[in-house]
Amino acid sequence: MKLGVVGLPNVGKSTLFNAITHAGAEAANYPFCTIEPNVGVVAVPDERLQKLAALYDSKKITPAVVEFVDIAGLVKGASKGEGLGNKFLSHIRETDAIVHVVRCFEDENVTHVENTVDPVRDIKTINLELILADIETVQKRLDRAKNSAKGGDKKFLAEAEFLQRVLEHLSREQCARTMPLAEEEREQLDGLFLLTAKPVIYAANIAEKDMGKADAELPLVQAVETFAAEEGSEVLVICAKTEEELSQLPPDEAQMFLEELGVKESGLDRLIKKSYSLLGLISYLTAGEKETRAWTIVKGTKAPQAAGKIHSDFERGFIRAEVVDWETLLDCGNYNAAKEKGKVRSEGKDYVIKDGDVVLFRFNV
Repeated sequence: MKLGVVGLPNVGKSTLFNAITHAGAEAANYPFCTIEPNVGVVAVPDERLQKLAALYDSKKITPAVVEFVDIAGLVKGASKGEGLGNKFLSHIRETDAIVHVVRCFEDENVTHVENTVDPVRDIKTINLELILADIETVQKRLDRAKNSAKGGDKKFLAEAEFLQRVLEHLSREQCARTMPLAEEEREQLDGLFLLTAKPVIYAANIAEKDMGKADAELPLVQAVETFAAEEGSEVLVICAKTEEELSQLPPDEAQMFLEELGVKESGLDRLIKKSYSLLGLISYLTAGEKETRAWTIVKGTKAPQAAGKIHSDFERGFIRAEVVDWETLLDCGNYNAAKEKGKVRSEGKDYVIKDGDVVLFRFNV
């Protein structure tokens, strides 16, 4: 899973990126300090792995991972190459989803490119640049489809009609992800690889003094939540500065710090959970003496395709999947005990893997 971290300059984007990846992207109080997209790979926190590894005395633990790409601050005119525009629009295109950091705090020591703090205006500024880039993409496709449809080819006529609708939607300054579509049209839209079709998490970056406050006490956050609800996007309320401080502490001290702040889990944990939810992802587990590992799949994936995540031979020669829920396995004490109690199920090709399933695949090639 690759998440692109975007936002206007000086909204806390690189500070958040530093915190969640420990990658050390330069964070400075001026635009364009991030010249190349910084990439950091971070492990997905998963308490199940530690418990299963202890049960099996595993030599190795391999968590699922998320790749974060810190993309330079966009400005008005980015779609026309202003600032560092076009280059970074292409970096966004390569991601699965967007983490859009918006500033929801006042600080006279931190400049803002618009001189005032208005998170919804900032969201619309970046969205408009992405929309303009998408309009250019769709227009080119539409021109090609119209040329190909001149002979009356129904396939290209239908494509042109669909592209015209997409273009009209974008021209109303609406993101592609908000367009009402039938299932087959959704696949068509995905095939266009539009920037505004990507799912979004708006990271509402608040001040340290506002941590622990209810959203009702934070009008700037409320404004972001209202906007996000209208387009069906997620919101994560986070303090990038605190997250960066947490990232520099040993795990035990970081946990104590969180408890003192009255926060149950770190922003990273919450961001990954929202990302998984947004993209419809789950993890199944494999466990043994050599390795305990989490495998990320799309919710609804059937057993043979899930097996293919491990190796293509597993999918090609799939016979069955031996499945037990991770908590049931722990309760039973070991795999053989779970099997004796009838808790290990033998599942075939139509079985849909569930989050937290511990799976042993049987195959033959």
